[in-house]
Amino acid sequence: TSLNIQNHPLNLLLKSSISTTMKLSLASLALLAASASAFTAVTPAGRASTSLNILAGTQSATERVANVMAARPEENEAIDALVKKNFPGAISNKAMETKIASILEAKGFTPANTLLCTSLCCDELARNLEDDLNKVYGHNFNLGGLSGFPFAGNTGFGAMSAHVPDDGFCLLVHGPHVGISKDGVIGKVERSGIALVDNCCGSAIAASNYLKGITDGSANINPGIQLFSDFQQGAVQELILPFGKRLARADERMRELPYALYDSQEVMVTDIVNTGKASIKQGLAVLGGIQINTAPDQLDYFHPLRFDYYDADGNVVESMIDELSS
Repeated sequence: TSLNIQNHPLNLLLKSSISTTMKLSLASLALLAASASAFTAVTPAGRASTSLNILAGTQSATERVANVMAARPEENEAIDALVKKNFPGAISNKAMETKIASILEAKGFTPANTLLCTSLCCDELARNLEDDLNKVYGHNFNLGGLSGFPFAGNTGFGAMSAHVPDDGFCLLVHGPHVGISKDGVIGKVERSGIALVDNCCGSAIAASNYLKGITDGSANINPGIQLFSDFQQGAVQELILPFGKRLARADERMRELPYALYDSQEVMVTDIVNTGKASIKQGLAVLGGIQINTAPDQLDYFHPLRFDYYDADGNVVESMIDELSS
């Protein structure tokens, strides 16, 4: 009897097996290709590679500032006079940001090679200046906590320095903030959507009241001051202790309070920068001062108290405060 190999069950099974294997192999290859494409670097729409380019685009810092300021109101003469009467040396954020961009641009700072670093209060009003600078230099590295103290410390500064572009720069902005209402009350400010003219800065005022209780003998000293549930406020209260007599003797305690806070913070910032200055790349600009928050429909102000430039070796080689204040 002749054997029909073509239709033999074993041959049919073998053909079926080969066909199935080929299909599985093709499916596996397709799956591998899809998996590989999932790990291919794809630039999200509207963003450029972060390599030496923190903020995408070709506009200069001064051009970006001009665009941001175009949406801001003009200076109100009455508010301007009120702020400058109580805080001599203050300038509007609109004027200051324009000058910052121009001064730093001459030193090589650009939106593409500059990392913005801030140590400002947690209060949303302290974001006004920060948000403006974000639109110029990109997202910021945050060192700050309550009242603007740099609670991220040496570890935070070290991490931030590592994120500065190679051959790039850092702009560090720090300081406390204070409110002034339309009728001239310092330590109060109007807020959007809130009928109450609220405290500003709440953390600073709470620390001031705690300190006042100590200096006049009425305080109930709390041995749990450094509980983790509120350790930043506990630290603010301790850090302001050396200024008890100064605040007690001040003609206007709420006006003097942000300057006392600034002096305390300046000691910390200087120590942090000096500890980590070996990690400075091309250069570091440090702007310190008092943020002055006004009503939502008005410009905010800033009293610059320090604007220093550190070179790549970590040395302060220039004070730029006169350029900023002129």
